[in-house]
Amino acid sequence: MATTEPTLPAVPGPVDLSQVFDALIIGAGQAGLSTAYHLRRRGLDCLVVDAAHRVGDHWRHQYDSLALFTANKFNRLPGLGFPGQPWGFATKDEVAAALEAYARDFDLPVRLDSPVRRLSRTPEGFRTETATATYSSRTVVLATGPFGQLPRIPEFAQDLDPAILQLHSSQYRRPGQLREGPVLVVGGGHSGCDIALEVAQSGHLTTLAGRDLGQIPVSWDSPLLHLIMPAVMFQHSRIYRRGTRAGQRMREEVLHHGAPRLRVQAQDLDGAGVVRTEARVCGAPDGAPLLTDGRTMDARTVIWATGFHHDYSWLELPVLGADGWPREYRGVAEDVPGVFFCGLAFQSSMSSMNFHGVGADAAYIADRIAERLTDRPAGRRRHGTPLARRRLPRGDVPQRAAR
Repeated sequence: MATTEPTLPAVPGPVDLSQVFDALIIGAGQAGLSTAYHLRRRGLDCLVVDAAHRVGDHWRHQYDSLALFTANKFNRLPGLGFPGQPWGFATKDEVAAALEAYARDFDLPVRLDSPVRRLSRTPEGFRTETATATYSSRTVVLATGPFGQLPRIPEFAQDLDPAILQLHSSQYRRPGQLREGPVLVVGGGHSGCDIALEVAQSGHLTTLAGRDLGQIPVSWDSPLLHLIMPAVMFQHSRIYRRGTRAGQRMREEVLHHGAPRLRVQAQDLDGAGVVRTEARVCGAPDGAPLLTDGRTMDARTVIWATGFHHDYSWLELPVLGADGWPREYRGVAEDVPGVFFCGLAFQSSMSSMNFHGVGADAAYIADRIAERLTDRPAGRRRHGTPLARRRLPRGDVPQRAAR
């Protein structure tokens, strides 16, 4: 007699633990949900597991002012036109609500409160052990984020004076958290620029330390954005691809340093009084941040906008390189058949890590899984009809553009 696990919040009913799924997807963000959508369209059984309590929690737990860098008209999930005004920029809470509605409206099989403890091989394929249950599957898809989940903070951060408040960008929510006095933001990527601008506008003397990654030549407030953004989206999805020289160069830049600035411009930072330096923070010999140019920074708060790295400590499969990055091409693991990735930075192109490109990558992965599990051509359903394309009613998500 088959056993079943308890029903978890906001998901379909119990799961038969004796079932061997066609695919087990780890991660219920936009990549994992998109993959589940495409797999179901191909008639394949799948299950999505996630450590969060609600779909979209990863977005809800970001800093308050976070909004997408791409306009709603360019954002999409498979089968869903993104909600909101076409030239609005969805806030983090709007994105979270859209993801939750997407999982609900398409009845995607998501199990929440289920952090993965162990992923290993079995004769049938793979065994995924979570905190609540163990599942068997023929294939597995890791959709745990483009750059990882663990904050990347330099070891010398522990040498800073205890009187200095330290926050990683994943812990920062709003300027009210910060100590009175100067603030040092470390990291010149999107988050670092966003946070530095907001902190400076709140009245703190703010220094932004990090490499200048460049920017598009148009302000987000300019009418020219309506002409420039379609060109940028085309460039990201069609020119900056892993198979092109331009894409290969850009991929190395993005993976090691980050992507060029979009919304926050150099003139915005200058206008807010942000002091910029490309000198790196390299140590704290006397308890204060030391820059590579020899200067010691006076800071009451340090915000590490230094990114993340993947935590695959639960992964018992030889799919990682010496640098900890998956050995894959377009999301297909090179060394272990049946292992796939979705939502990685630059998985197929520069657009892979955002809503503009994740659907195409998910469809590609679903096709590869279908090819592996069936003798039918990729992209053809085993039964039934395609899921209808939908658009969320405008009332489902608050209609406001990010500032």
